[in-house]
Amino acid sequence: MSIPSKIITREDVAMLDADDPLARCRDLFQIPDSVIYLDGNSLGALPKSVPPRMSRAIEQEWGVGLIRSWNDADWYPAPQRVGKRIAPLIGAAADEVIVADSTSINLFKVLVAALRMRPGRRRIVGERGNFPTDAYVASGVAELMDAEFVAVEPGAVLDAIDERVAIVSLTHVNYKSGRVYDMAEITRRAHAVGALVVWDLCHTAGAMPCDLNGCDADFAVGCGYKYLNGGPGAPAFVFVAQRHHAALRQPLTGWHGHARPFAFVEGYEAAPGMDRMLVGTAPQMGLISLEAALEAFDGVDMQALRRKSEAMTDLFIRLADQELAGFDFGLATPRDATVRGSQVSLTHPEGYAIMQALIARGVIGDFRAPDILRFGFAVMYLSFGDVWDAVATLKDTMARKAWMAPEFRQRKAVT
Repeated sequence: MSIPSKIITREDVAMLDADDPLARCRDLFQIPDSVIYLDGNSLGALPKSVPPRMSRAIEQEWGVGLIRSWNDADWYPAPQRVGKRIAPLIGAAADEVIVADSTSINLFKVLVAALRMRPGRRRIVGERGNFPTDAYVASGVAELMDAEFVAVEPGAVLDAIDERVAIVSLTHVNYKSGRVYDMAEITRRAHAVGALVVWDLCHTAGAMPCDLNGCDADFAVGCGYKYLNGGPGAPAFVFVAQRHHAALRQPLTGWHGHARPFAFVEGYEAAPGMDRMLVGTAPQMGLISLEAALEAFDGVDMQALRRKSEAMTDLFIRLADQELAGFDFGLATPRDATVRGSQVSLTHPEGYAIMQALIARGVIGDFRAPDILRFGFAVMYLSFGDVWDAVATLKDTMARKAWMAPEFRQRKAVT
C-alpha cells in the first residue's frame, strides 16, 4: 500500500483501494450517501450492528423484561464484559479494563488514586496544548489534594520528570496536531524516578495499535464514542495495571464499587480488581450500543489498520501539497507518519468558515480554535477515493471562495 512519488492521479488512488485489505469493513457502517466522513476522531460513524441491538434492548429487554433484565438480559456485568472487548485493542489484559462514567470522571479517579500511591510527592506534570479537560481535571485534583499541576511544552516533558513528580498525565495522540508521544520512552523515564503515568487514549483506541502492558503503563483512560464508534456520549473506559489493583483507592466510592453492593451495608469495602473503579449504576443503553459497535473490530488486524491509516494520512498530506498551493494552508500535523495519529490538521486564518463550507458539500471534518481544520481518518469506513474527493472538494471550495458566504461565518455552539 504505497503512494507513488510522482504527481498523484485518480488512477493511483483507485489502485490503493483495489489493494486495501480492510475495504470489506466499510459495509459494516451506515454512511449517508454523498457524505465523506472525516470526523470519526470526534464522533464515530454508526455501525450497522447497533440499531437492531438497541431495538432489542429497548423494546424487549426494557419494554418487556423491565427490571428483570438486569439479571435475565445480563445487563449487570456489562461494564466488565465491554471492558474485556476493549482490552485487546489497547494492549491490556481482560481484567485490567472496565467501562464506566466519562473520560473526565475516570481521569479524576485515577489521578487521585495515583497521588495516594505516591505519598510525599505532590507534583502532576502535563503538557501545554493538551485537550483542555485534562488540564482542568488535573488542576482540580491538585487543588483538592494539596498538590501542584505543572504544564510544560511537549518537547520539555522528559526533562520535567524528576524525583518530585508523582504523576505524568499525557494524551498519547494530541487532539489538535495529531502528534504521538513515545509511550514506552516516557513511561520508562517516569518509572526510573519513581513516578506513575496516566495516558489519555481518546485519539488512540480503535485508531492505532497500543501496547499498554508492553510499555509497562500504569493507568489509562479513553472514550467510547470516537474511533470505537459507541455513539454520542458513549461511556468511557479505564485501565489500571494489575500490579496496582490491591493498592488502588479511587475517591468516588459509590455502591457499584463496593465488594458486596447488594448487601447494603453501612461501611464501604472496595471490590476486588477493576470493579472498584465503578461508582453508580451503569448507563446501560450506552453500554449496549458500545458493545454492539465493538463487533466491527472482530477479526481486524490492528497493524493492518495502522498501515492503512499511515497511507491514508500520507495521501491526504501529499494531495494537500499538490492541490492546495497558493490557498494559504499550513500543516499542523507531523509529516512523519510514525509520530502522527490517524488525523491530519491543516491551518488557515479562515478555518472555521472553510470547514462549514466543506460540511455543506458533504465533506465532514471539524474545527478547533484558533485556526485548525481537523480531518480524522477512521479507516475502516473510508476509502482512498474519499481522500482524493475530499481534497478536490476543498480545492474547489477555495477556488470559488465559497467559504465567504455569510452563513458559513456564523459560529455555531459546537465547532
